[in-house]
Amino acid sequence: MSTKPLTLGTESARRKVLLTLKKYSYLIAMVPLALPPLLLAAGQASGWVNLFAWGVPVVVFGIIPILDLLLGKDALNPDEEVDTPRMNTEVFYKFITLGWVAAFAVLLVWSMFVLASGTFSVAGGIGWIFSVGIVGGLGINVAHELIHKDGKLETWAGGFLLSLVCYAGFKVEHLRGHHVHVSTPEDASSSRYNQSLYNFLPQAYARNFMNAWKLEAKRLEKKGHKAFSWRNELIWWYSISALALVAFTVAFGWLGAAFFLGQSFIALNLLEIVNYLEHYGLHRRKLENGRYERTGPEHSWNSNYFLTNVFLFHLQRHSDHHAWAKRRYQVLRHHEVAPQLPAGYAAMVVLAMIPPLWRKVMNPRVEAYYEGEEHQLV
Repeated sequence: MSTKPLTLGTESARRKVLLTLKKYSYLIAMVPLALPPLLLAAGQASGWVNLFAWGVPVVVFGIIPILDLLLGKDALNPDEEVDTPRMNTEVFYKFITLGWVAAFAVLLVWSMFVLASGTFSVAGGIGWIFSVGIVGGLGINVAHELIHKDGKLETWAGGFLLSLVCYAGFKVEHLRGHHVHVSTPEDASSSRYNQSLYNFLPQAYARNFMNAWKLEAKRLEKKGHKAFSWRNELIWWYSISALALVAFTVAFGWLGAAFFLGQSFIALNLLEIVNYLEHYGLHRRKLENGRYERTGPEHSWNSNYFLTNVFLFHLQRHSDHHAWAKRRYQVLRHHEVAPQLPAGYAAMVVLAMIPPLWRKVMNPRVEAYYEGEEHQLV
């Protein structure tokens, strides 16, 4: 009697159970939205409200990396024939990301009321803005998932969320710029070998902002329209940012403006730091015809730490995302061929902020990946 069918059936059942457990684990991605009110309550109860105002970066960049190591990695992939079609149609996954957008808008307004109430000292207020900005940076990741989809509701929700952190240009540049030129010198969001974070960031700000306008102008020109017209989507998204800034300023004065711009600045910086680590030192090879090879899993750093993967809607399976950009977060796969980060994104963000340590950890990995092709490191 053959045991093969039984073994296959057992493996299929096990995978289904694990995927179901992982499905509800994505609710962990909602935790950042709850952190500010929970930390505020803890601070008020303990009498250390100004200290707890700084709690979000402590949780995200201190506690999460430790839990990552304790919980370990997850290399489970859905079956392409059985699981992926079913998971793509489940509303649950879409509901979480769309719900995140609405919840963040509410959190932003509530957080401003808390700041304006005089609860914090100056240091505590700065920490509060920093904490809300970290949540906004995680929100950009949610927007990233949404803008890659075809449905208008999701793409508009993604654009709206980006407007709330004053970084709407990401919607245009990421889709039409970064995904076209990733891991080439033409891409502002792909850091080079030996490039420090602090050299990368100012270049990323300027090039990404300008490139977004150039790409949108080019799109409109092809359709016979002027760049400065109501058809320019960037004008619409940045108008929402401007209206939000005006609303916060009118309602709360200079403090409202400082809060809105401050949390936006923290959020967009977190995005660009993540951009820095996602493609550091990796290159698409140039072909004889002068074009670059097709983007594959090997052109992005991958990480399979379970907690940060559900925390970030599988952003760390970045290799699969760049190879197949329209895949929904729940069906992104692990690829052995992809270069692997030594830790989850939360830990890697901290490491990137210390260039000597970053180079000590990452440069040998890049060099090993291009062993025999050292010219790729130029």
